[in-house]
Amino acid sequence: MKKTVFFGALTVAGLTAGMASAATLDDVKARGSLNCGVTTGLVGFAAPDAEGVWEGFDVGVCRAVAAAIFGDPTAVEFVPTTGQTRFTALASGEIDLLARNTTWTMSRDVDLKFEFVGVNYYDGQGFLVPKALGVTSAKELDGATVCIQTGTTTELNLADFFRVNDISYEPVPIETNAEGQQQYLAGACDVYTTDASGLAATRATFENPADHVLLPEIISKEPLGPLVRHGDNEWGDIARWTLNALITAEELGVTSENIEELAATPGNNPEVNRLLGTEGELGAQLGLDADWAKNAIAAGGNYGELFDNNIGENTSIGLARGLNAQWTDGGLIYSPPFR
Repeated sequence: MKKTVFFGALTVAGLTAGMASAATLDDVKARGSLNCGVTTGLVGFAAPDAEGVWEGFDVGVCRAVAAAIFGDPTAVEFVPTTGQTRFTALASGEIDLLARNTTWTMSRDVDLKFEFVGVNYYDGQGFLVPKALGVTSAKELDGATVCIQTGTTTELNLADFFRVNDISYEPVPIETNAEGQQQYLAGACDVYTTDASGLAATRATFENPADHVLLPEIISKEPLGPLVRHGDNEWGDIARWTLNALITAEELGVTSENIEELAATPGNNPEVNRLLGTEGELGAQLGLDADWAKNAIAAGGNYGELFDNNIGENTSIGLARGLNAQWTDGGLIYSPPFR
């Protein structure tokens, strides 16, 4: 008798989970657009241009997911979030996906009940100082005032670094990158600390970028990536495999320039064919059209194109691929196979 009751409970739980798993995709389709959480403004990653159109590396992930679902990369509403508001926005359902230079940590994954669907940028925390300060190492910052965003891993890493090195600092709390930039340039703090990529992006907007120095220390691991709520596995799969599609496309040489030709005349590479939906049933497995990945890649290019066009060495941000090179080029960017 007990076994029957236990089985029944599992069945009810399974049915409940099954119903919940499709909820976000259904809501997004009914709404007609994806609500994607981004930063309040970080040039190269997510920021509106002069016409108010959002652009950037993280924005590209949002547009790719929208394209995978609707075939339309513009079917997305961007919701600016701060370090303090981003998790509430995701947990409450205000946004469907958070693509906002957010670090994957155990507590965010387990305690806050979020699911990181992958890493789209391997980063680490750094320090930005005025060249006139005459500092060449973060270990020389004893007694410094430090601008730091609250509600971030950056805040915790900073405390650990100064404690380990037995030096002191005075925090200057900020809510947004724009506020941090303003306070730093106004001299309210000696140092600005956040992810090194964010510091490079911020420095690129300064009137005289060369007057400011990124110190050599990288004091943390910051695997940044998109995340969704726990308990909606089908939605998590869509976000995860859209990111994987961008990564795999670069590895296989599928670009925004040749994708239409490759889709129109399938070749003898079966993984390319499966990726573009001309072979197999991968789209149906996600509850999407066969050309979902093709649409995602065409939205802004493959992973390498998104990187190079928004934050790469030929942009004002000037970031090298480094750890974010493909695994075939000595980096950490890697996707499971499409089969």
